[in-house]
Amino acid sequence: MHKLAIALGIVLLTSGSAMANCYEIIGCTDEDVFRKSDLRTFSCSTLWELRNTIYFEHGYCFKTKRAINFFGNDECYIDDAEDIDFNSIEETNIARISSVEKQKGC
Repeated sequence: MHKLAIALGIVLLTSGSAMANCYEIIGCTDEDVFRKSDLRTFSCSTLWELRNTIYFEHGYCFKTKRAINFFGNDECYIDDAEDIDFNSIEETNIARISSVEKQKGC
């Protein structure tokens, strides 16, 4: 189980077109727009995990040692992040997480 799931209190895993994760505190990565006020309560590490979870759910092949160690690349199939077909909610969530990371100096 991912550390993020434990940190956020995972309530269920859903299966949509991608393998989305749902969290008690913020909702589902592909269905619920995350509120910045909620995201600000998370550590830089948790924000990093949450943002990269969205990429992981789409089969992204990570390049950094940190991400490979955390998520692995065993089942990845997309080498270029530009090739990922995020829905509009996922794009918004990634942007909001990135914005909060920047505000926090992560």
